[in-house]
Amino acid sequence: MKRYPLIADHGLVGDLQTAALISDEGVVDWFAAPRFDSPGIFSALLDHDRGGYFRLTVDAPDVTVKQLYYPDTALLVTRFMSPDGVGELMDWMPPDRTGRRTDQHAILRVMRCTRGSVTFTLECRPRFGFGRNPHETALDGRTATFRAPGITAFLQTNIPLEQDGPYDVRGRLTLTEGGFAGAAFTVDGPEAEAPPLPDAEEAEAALWDAVDFWQQWVRNAHYAGRWPDMVHRSAITLKLLTYLPTGAPVAAATLGLPERVGGERNWDYRYTWIRDGSLAVRALLDLGFVEEAAAFTGWLTDRVKERATAPRGPVRPLQIMYRVDGDPWLPEEILDDFEGYRGSAPVRVGNGAADQLQLDIYGEALYALAQGRGLDALPTHQGWQAVSALLDWLAKAWDGPDEGIWETRGGQRDFTFSRVMSWVAFDRGLRLAEEFGRPAALDTWRAARDEIFAQVMHRGWSEQRQALVQYFGGDVLDASLLLTPRTGLLNPTDPAWLSTLDAIEHGLVHDSLVHRYDPGASPDGLRGAEGTFSLCTFLYVDALARAGRVRQARFTFEKMLTYANHVGLFAEEIGPSGEQLGNFPQAFTHLSLIMAATTLDEALDGRGRAGR
Repeated sequence: MKRYPLIADHGLVGDLQTAALISDEGVVDWFAAPRFDSPGIFSALLDHDRGGYFRLTVDAPDVTVKQLYYPDTALLVTRFMSPDGVGELMDWMPPDRTGRRTDQHAILRVMRCTRGSVTFTLECRPRFGFGRNPHETALDGRTATFRAPGITAFLQTNIPLEQDGPYDVRGRLTLTEGGFAGAAFTVDGPEAEAPPLPDAEEAEAALWDAVDFWQQWVRNAHYAGRWPDMVHRSAITLKLLTYLPTGAPVAAATLGLPERVGGERNWDYRYTWIRDGSLAVRALLDLGFVEEAAAFTGWLTDRVKERATAPRGPVRPLQIMYRVDGDPWLPEEILDDFEGYRGSAPVRVGNGAADQLQLDIYGEALYALAQGRGLDALPTHQGWQAVSALLDWLAKAWDGPDEGIWETRGGQRDFTFSRVMSWVAFDRGLRLAEEFGRPAALDTWRAARDEIFAQVMHRGWSEQRQALVQYFGGDVLDASLLLTPRTGLLNPTDPAWLSTLDAIEHGLVHDSLVHRYDPGASPDGLRGAEGTFSLCTFLYVDALARAGRVRQARFTFEKMLTYANHVGLFAEEIGPSGEQLGNFPQAFTHLSLIMAATTLDEALDGRGRAGR
């Protein structure tokens, strides 16, 4: 077993309330339950010795491993090929169909021998609460029970088990051709009892039930373009990263995976960002997933309404991120006893950026509500009052510095992208008010929109760069501005925009991969460099296609697809050596892949859309 497999050497399984990462060696080295943002149970990816893992693998000399997804599903197949035989491991989590919050979640693991004979080795080493909460282990035949404060876990298998020290269990089983075995790791509440042991027929039924669930869901996608495998895989990944009881997507399944190995840019991404979720609405609607888009816009409307009706009134109408249930409390702490992925410390839990002022989120929120306006009938009176109050607040707050989209910790600036999205907020608010005939301070909103436009084109423009730049008065380029033509603030073939696109190409693009900005030219309060941002590369494709540079857009897009891992997943960044870095898999990257693919398909078919 590798101490730290590559970030990219993993597949994702999940049940729409939480998720697990499984390496191509058959090791569950990340799993938090009962929710995405719960403490880790298997966290070996962040500390091999203290984090805990669930290993189920074929130990044999000269074994070759191949991992893939069963087509159009979230069922992960790991195949072990050796001179003596071939073994297969299929991993999945039964998907939630009810949308009701539950403490019970299971990772199901089925082993088969398809040729010769193979010996499967099992090691189960849970470490509750990131290894901080001790547990008791009891072994009773085919069931191991692990009890910790507030949570119980069960391992049930027909592999003969033995206790391995006071806390863990292990076992070995040799299968011959046609042989079958299974293991289920189930977490539940503190007083739970072990679920019934499934027999072979029940396990087979559960497997096909999960296959049918995912394949039927994917068949609802309207995508008929050139890259169905990657688009469908991205859609499944977005679905896996969405908390079904509320419809809120998390930014990634993990925390603490570094943007540079050994560096300090290690964040907790298991929360719902207004920005990410709002842009996901467009990607979901492009594929025809109306129910999922509507669920998030409903969650977003609730966040707007709860601040507007708070007893002391809204200090800010929105926080930049929340827990999946809408809880705004995300205090940041450091796991001091974790060494971090390959020594990348500190390992942070929670996210201190939650309290930052990022004015662009109001534009993304209104963008989502405007894109999803056809999902419901008319906005409710209370809902419209909350949106109107948000824009009234923004009319007084937009003309000032903030921390910006990248959540830098180097101080506030007058970020151009924040102004662009503030323009979007007023533009979409005006449209909604006029379309639905709702009362609004139209003159105030219109004046703010027009003044923001003038500021962006005057103060956000650099004569030296001949481009829109990161912040007023500077010359630093910023890839977030690649969203500008999609918003409609500038026509995608406007000379000012084409000049900006050229500047980004020469200043931030390296062999088709895009940096978000240059930390050396614009210090962000953190040490070290970072890789290229996969999100930004797909935004670059979208902007190229809209600008009519279709061949260049297609080359960049298809080359970027080659950086996906072996099962089609992307982390946040691509490092200097082509390795995937940052939290994994990242929803923002996969939603931008869908957006880029649909825009590029339309451009190649001669159906290119303008920014709006």
